[in-house]
Amino acid sequence: MSPASCSRRRLLPRLRHVRDWQSLAYMAAFPLLVAWQWMYGFHWLLYGLLLFLTLGVGVMHHNHTHLRMWHGRWANRATDYWLTLLQGHPTFVFWPAHVGNHHRFRHGPRDIARTYRPEFGGDTNHLWGYLVHPLQAAWVLYPLFIDWLARLRVHGPGAFRYCMGQYALWLSSWAGLLLLDWRKALLFVIVPQLHGLHWLLATNYLQHAHADGRPLSRAQRKSPGTALNYARNFEGLVNPLLFNIGLHTAHHEHPQTHWSELTRLHAAHYRSRVHPKLNEGGLLPYMGRVFVLGLFWRRARTQPLMPPESVQ
Repeated sequence: MSPASCSRRRLLPRLRHVRDWQSLAYMAAFPLLVAWQWMYGFHWLLYGLLLFLTLGVGVMHHNHTHLRMWHGRWANRATDYWLTLLQGHPTFVFWPAHVGNHHRFRHGPRDIARTYRPEFGGDTNHLWGYLVHPLQAAWVLYPLFIDWLARLRVHGPGAFRYCMGQYALWLSSWAGLLLLDWRKALLFVIVPQLHGLHWLLATNYLQHAHADGRPLSRAQRKSPGTALNYARNFEGLVNPLLFNIGLHTAHHEHPQTHWSELTRLHAAHYRSRVHPKLNEGGLLPYMGRVFVLGLFWRRARTQPLMPPESVQ
């Protein structure tokens, strides 16, 4: 192979894992659906698919934070900016909020986005709690973002400019689309993105409400006989459609493992180590049973796994 060919190969981005072609397909389909409806008008089926893809964007954002999608810095940074445009929010926020907070403290008392904060109603799992959790999470997370950015500005000015560039790209995209046609911008871009952001934050409630957030030591987590009851797992169609987002215990225990490996890890190592009530089937049946049927039938509701005195 000639030196020129080798140089071209080094310049072309390479995916870390072949399964990320699914991610790329979602990332391409999202703007195409927006553009088609912007030009030709609303179509309920395409709009429903667009709303579904906003969930996929949030999961891809999450996965790309834990394990960068590409070999090569420039391709990963371009993906950060592309996800910022699709998400309707800067991608950097996953570092302080998710990696530095949620994965560090695992839904424990020091996790500021935990679902059982006393000032937000305590240890709940019901429809109202699910609906308002994104607002409650945003209330405590935004001060974290501001403090993190303030420290980054002093200690990492280059990274700070990178984060500010994401804010500039997001806000300028909204401003430009609103000026172009504010009705279409709201219907086809901003409302779907807000829908996706709601699901992104509400997923924390789905995965952790009524789970046991009491901290475990590192040795306990590694022990085969220790229960890992801090997260709920979903084993239905949500996983092939949304990058195994339902297999949450395996993800927490292996945060830098590619999402495609979580099916094997869940079945081999973690399914038997969590409380049976934390292994659910489909996501939508769970939501229908707990959040809708649970309004009228007590037996459809979940029960907290933490004793009341541990909720703080």
